[in-house]
Amino acid sequence: MTAESRAPGFTGPVDEELRDQVASHLARHEDGVLPIVQAGHPVLRRPAVPYTGQLGDLFPELVEAMRRTMHAAPGVGLAAPQVGLGIAVAVIQDAGVSDPEDADLRERRPLPFRVLVNPAYEAVGEERRAFYEGCLSVSGWQAVVARPRTVRLTGQDEAGRPVDDVLTGWPARIVQHETDHLGGGLYLDRAELRSLASNDSMMRFWGQTPDPSGAAEALGFALP
Repeated sequence: MTAESRAPGFTGPVDEELRDQVASHLARHEDGVLPIVQAGHPVLRRPAVPYTGQLGDLFPELVEAMRRTMHAAPGVGLAAPQVGLGIAVAVIQDAGVSDPEDADLRERRPLPFRVLVNPAYEAVGEERRAFYEGCLSVSGWQAVVARPRTVRLTGQDEAGRPVDDVLTGWPARIVQHETDHLGGGLYLDRAELRSLASNDSMMRFWGQTPDPSGAAEALGFALP
């Protein structure tokens, strides 16, 4: 593997064993849509290994497969552990919502596709917002999670270039959710468990509005 065959920002050596594992994983799914592992799988509870270039020129293929998998699910974010690979890479994208009240309340605006490599975040300010949240690796369930409204995101992009952005609202929530995956976390670790609802129950009782205050009053949990 020559230096020219990898993104210039990733200077670590290629890990041939890992590269072969990922190549085999991708080859088993020719449509580029990978199976999403579910809660209980050990890979979801292990901190992901920082990505330094271990996959060499295979890295773009993994990113594309993750993009296709996220869209097919469908979801707005996907971390590598969710497809069984314990490396610190995630993809995110959100088309937003058409309802203006919903968009304003959740501050949910379109988020272009982007790749997060070795991401980290920190809260900006003390304001927190709580909304129902779901996960492709906890299929069929949702729960209310209170998170910082605004965060500073650091890390790298798919070319190894530094990332240092401030995000607010739903984009900030997506970044936090996916970055937590890379630390071995699930959204349930931060959730109000009294709010836990199947997708059907959530839509039946609380789906009329993204405001979780009605659920909080009826189910007996506090909001920030």
